[in-house]
Amino acid sequence: MLTDYFSCLFPGRSSDSGDNVVADRNPVLLVSGLAGSILHSKSKKFGSFETRVWVRLLLAEHEFKKKLWSIYNPKTGYTEALDDSTEIVVPQDDYGLYAIDILDPSLMIKCIHLTGAYHFHDMIHMLVKCGYKKGTTLFGFGYDFRQSNRIDKAMNDLKEKLAAAYKASGGRKVDIISHSMGGLLIKCFISLYSDVFSKYVNKWITIATPFQGAPGCINDSLLTGVQFVDGFESNFFVSRWTMHQLSFRKMTFYLLSSLIFCKLVECPSIYEMLPNTNFKWEKQPEILVWRKKSKDGNTVVKLERYDASTSVTLFQEALKSNELNLHGKTVPLPFNLSILDWAASTHKILNDAQLPKGIPLYNIYGTSFDTPFDVSYGSEASPIEDLTNVCHTMPQYSFVDGDGTVPAESAMADNCEAVERVGIQAGHRGLLRDEKVFELIKKWLGVSGKNKVHSRTSRVMDLYAGQQL
Repeated sequence: MLTDYFSCLFPGRSSDSGDNVVADRNPVLLVSGLAGSILHSKSKKFGSFETRVWVRLLLAEHEFKKKLWSIYNPKTGYTEALDDSTEIVVPQDDYGLYAIDILDPSLMIKCIHLTGAYHFHDMIHMLVKCGYKKGTTLFGFGYDFRQSNRIDKAMNDLKEKLAAAYKASGGRKVDIISHSMGGLLIKCFISLYSDVFSKYVNKWITIATPFQGAPGCINDSLLTGVQFVDGFESNFFVSRWTMHQLSFRKMTFYLLSSLIFCKLVECPSIYEMLPNTNFKWEKQPEILVWRKKSKDGNTVVKLERYDASTSVTLFQEALKSNELNLHGKTVPLPFNLSILDWAASTHKILNDAQLPKGIPLYNIYGTSFDTPFDVSYGSEASPIEDLTNVCHTMPQYSFVDGDGTVPAESAMADNCEAVERVGIQAGHRGLLRDEKVFELIKKWLGVSGKNKVHSRTSRVMDLYAGQQL
């Protein structure tokens, strides 16, 4: 493709080497979240040939349907491509940083500086200015975010990345900075490989992590998908319904909207971000549906409510006819109970995770943005008769405080003895380029100002005045 051609000419991939360099600080590992890694499609027959399928501005829908539609295999626990001639891989260039930097690194995106595709870019730039060196003290961890957060490949790859950063820096422990769902992946790793985590990790900074789920965004993603951009520009992006058909493969990312979650009916990671049924929410999240029913020959309109425990019945009924057409063949994609069972086990792993003693946690969460919580379909005046029509109905939300995607209540509930929890008035992805966030990170990493002993606390910072509230 033309954009891939220019990307090859101007790749922006560093050739820095950490060889023979003595590190003067702990290495930093950046861990992306849902839809936060570049994905390539690799031909199994011609192994050296790869095509970027996530993210891309031009031909996005064509490549998405052709390469990324997949289906969950309950025998392996992996979501596998329907096109069995290809496999999905994450590029490892630039010590893992390339895949999480600019998600569409084509010349066109760089020329117009489309911020929706700039992911860890500003943070990487900030850390380099602070003296971090790629390959010696700065690394990235991208992964196939459609898969489960505890899948063997992700866990093994993270082990190797931590060991590599530890070795490259001369045996210094790693400071992890995770964003969004990346925090869940780290917490799964802590639960499953606590000894490895203790061996290699110095401290953990997490940003906008949906520790207890993202109720409004994820519930609606399962039912209707996600539309990133409205109007004419939507023609360049993956459509809402295609994302929905990705059935659990919805990568919400090209977010020129505030949503960062996608709808993926065949992606375990989405199920793992459903609201935690064991968490004591201030108010239990709900899905509401205005239903039209016949009773004794009369038409009755009733508001049905589904909480985190009973919503499964709604998902099953609404998605029972869900299917996609691929190469003239119909592939059924109903709500996947096998993935739900897998996700239930993941939730238990997350609930049981205990941060090893001596490793501090710093938690940054977003505030002051309307964040979807309850989601409603239909209305009293226009009720829904057949629940399968929910999937083609525009939702209405009730909102709570958060970053536009993750409720602050969920992001704060890390269930650990955090050194600090700090609320920043910024959106979910905006937190990755926010100056107040950068100041906190530099302070916690000890690369600006004097090191201080922090008490365990939770506070909110004003985005504009920088005042503690």
